[in-house]
Amino acid sequence: HFYISNFIKMADFGELVLVVGDFHIPHRASSIPEKFQRMLVPNKMQHVLCTGNLVTKEQLDELKALAPNVHIVRGDFDEDTTFPDSKVLQIGKFKIGLIHGHQIVPWGDAHSLAIVQRQLDVDILITGHTHRNEVNEYEGKWFINPGSITGSYSTLTTEVTPSFILLAIQGSKVVTYVYELHGDQVDVSKSEFSKA
Repeated sequence: HFYISNFIKMADFGELVLVVGDFHIPHRASSIPEKFQRMLVPNKMQHVLCTGNLVTKEQLDELKALAPNVHIVRGDFDEDTTFPDSKVLQIGKFKIGLIHGHQIVPWGDAHSLAIVQRQLDVDILITGHTHRNEVNEYEGKWFINPGSITGSYSTLTTEVTPSFILLAIQGSKVVTYVYELHGDQVDVSKSEFSKA
């Protein structure tokens, strides 16, 4: 339970932001892996940013129980058509853009992502759709993809590692924690960046 206690201690690092997406429940996955479910404790995070493809209202209700601020954009499989295609919000000193990512052609392409980042005029662009988690810096901006929290297959690959990302935002600094489930083992990688 090292991960769970560590997760809770992170509250000391400013605002905690859970970044998730591509659940595809019930069509491609039955549920969030149990190890991840135990880590997602209500009232520890201030924000949930979801890249879409929750698919059902039940998943939306579960996200709303985790944090007071839940922001969701519409994925290409979402039943709820009221979710916006994109959203821009401010957390700490960072302007964050959120889109599902199926609008990016080619999918996940750095240059195409940078065009959307400039259009939204954001410091961090969060996208999903590829089901591959990524934290990249490109032209001085940050691009984050939480992957698929359920590990559901995508049209690009059937080999998907379940993952999500936690951001700890304090003023002009962000620490990213990427959580990946490999078999029964949760691996965490950390990176950080600051706004000039």
